[in-house]
Amino acid sequence: MPTPLPALIVVDVQRAFDEWEAAGKRRNNPEAVARIGDLLAAFRTNRAPIFHIRHEGTKPNSSFLPSRSGYAVKDEAREQDGEPVIVKRVNSAFIGTDLDTRLREAGITTLVICGATTNHCIETTTRMAGNLGFDARLVRDATWTFDRVGPDGDAHSAAEIHAMTLSNLNGEFARIVTTSDVIASFAAK
Repeated sequence: MPTPLPALIVVDVQRAFDEWEAAGKRRNNPEAVARIGDLLAAFRTNRAPIFHIRHEGTKPNSSFLPSRSGYAVKDEAREQDGEPVIVKRVNSAFIGTDLDTRLREAGITTLVICGATTNHCIETTTRMAGNLGFDARLVRDATWTFDRVGPDGDAHSAAEIHAMTLSNLNGEFARIVTTSDVIASFAAK
């Protein structure tokens, strides 16, 4: 029996992040959405499974409430017919959803994870994927985050947070890869 193709997990590529940027929040990886588009094209060309994860806010002021413009997916990452959209209400795409069941029923063991933000929903989803026994591959150039201020008032750049998150996940929870690594893996099959 042939090994199942990896599944692409596209997390929270929603317009709320554009709104955050427009309001002055600074992010890293400005080409991340273009790389997500490249990944989507490669998975579609190779007829590999794609799962779109959408965040639904629960707090009254959330940018991700379904009634707000930020809930909508960015055009570059819009799902096509037959590509499931799984709505989550917490950071992990596995909690409160049927993602794990869908993946296991399809015999999928390898997950390629991209989207936003690196240190929130990407990190949580990736950690859980590794803990659940999936071969998780986090695409470093297809995810991004924003500058933050720590609990002691120290400012941390998005690039610094992104790099530290990748370092924390590397090896134990996931393999850190690039978009070109993922695309090349299709050509090698």
